[in-house]
Amino acid sequence: MTPTRFRWFVVFLLFAITIVNYIDRAAISYAIPLIQRDLGFSPTESGAILGAFGVGYAITTLLGGFAVDRWGARIVLTVAAVLWSLSIGMTALATGVATLYAARVLLGVSEGPNFPALTGAVTHWLSPHERATALGNALLAVPLALAIGGPIVTQLLGWLDWRLTFGVLFVLSAAWVPLWWFLFRDRPADSRFVNKAELDHIRASPGVGTEAPHAVLKSWPGMDVIAALLSNRTLLANYWAFFVFGYFLFFFMTWLPSYLERKYGLNLGAVGLFTVAPWLAAAVLLWLFGRLSDHLLAATGRLRIARSYLIAGTQFVAAIAVIPVAMTDDLTVAIAGITVAVAASMGANAAYYAMNVDIVPDRAATALGIMDFAFAVAGFLAPAITGWVLNIRGSFTDGFLLMAVLALSSVVVVLVFHHPDKDAART
Repeated sequence: MTPTRFRWFVVFLLFAITIVNYIDRAAISYAIPLIQRDLGFSPTESGAILGAFGVGYAITTLLGGFAVDRWGARIVLTVAAVLWSLSIGMTALATGVATLYAARVLLGVSEGPNFPALTGAVTHWLSPHERATALGNALLAVPLALAIGGPIVTQLLGWLDWRLTFGVLFVLSAAWVPLWWFLFRDRPADSRFVNKAELDHIRASPGVGTEAPHAVLKSWPGMDVIAALLSNRTLLANYWAFFVFGYFLFFFMTWLPSYLERKYGLNLGAVGLFTVAPWLAAAVLLWLFGRLSDHLLAATGRLRIARSYLIAGTQFVAAIAVIPVAMTDDLTVAIAGITVAVAASMGANAAYYAMNVDIVPDRAATALGIMDFAFAVAGFLAPAITGWVLNIRGSFTDGFLLMAVLALSSVVVVLVFHHPDKDAART
């Protein structure tokens, strides 16, 4: 019997909603100069609004992991997508700091479960040697959305006003919901689109220190599970490195358009074009490194080589790349450094996610929820700290140098504490 390949359509659905997810959350960074002028915000208030997403996100990305393990990815992601569509509609109707801040918090609350649900779905739909590739394919949506989102959103802002732009984004968000609800099932065995040959392939476990779970537990994680996750040195190192990655991502996602406008005097249309290169480079590297990670795992059987070294290496390159950006007044040098930093910091994204599945496959969504909580904290701190420093110093220099220090710290932490082969066996 020839295996069906519906598992890859599931990955496509996850890719599609993540595209929508990131265009929705990043659109505010292009619209904020217009909103600031219309509603009279200060840089500090703008930074708080840009960071508000992280406040809501921190609450539900952790609880979202628990919820996915309890109720499954299908219902959790459906409810989440409905709520974040409504939050985008609220943004279009905002009249001041309070209402816009509330809309951004709601967006964070509703988007929080997205990546735990993505991880939970991949855990049960893909075999161990396909997971990093599948995660890489799904997570490719993040830089791709940010690459195409800039030109799309800036064009919409040019044709329409910012309120109508968010109205269009509301419609796009809501359109995905019925596709997910009717086509996805938590267990591949429950899907009418999966034959026995594909199911056998999904359940295959080649014995490389990781298992392919055969059933969805659908139970709350107990305190013993939480304690085990929070005492695992590899997962803790992974959480810190992912926090640093999140700081890079949210810094560039929220402040890059304003940086290019303030530092180099680019207009809105030019800003949209100049933000394409960094995110496209990140998309290519993320896709390549996802496949490379699975290839290294198949060739060596060692998670340390396939995951840990990839994470440490990309963080080191990102740290080095942002230093000249802090020091230069040349647009070409700045764009080149930003492109390398964005691509490198995002290159190992699939490896971060795969670590949770490799070490605790039965509780991968919960482990991802904890990891994404660290990411959410970065989502609040990166834009808020940058806005505060910018208000005081009038320069982005300190923000870039702080990122270099954070990235170098994560390299040290990963090299010293990230030992997934031993910790997966122990867990």
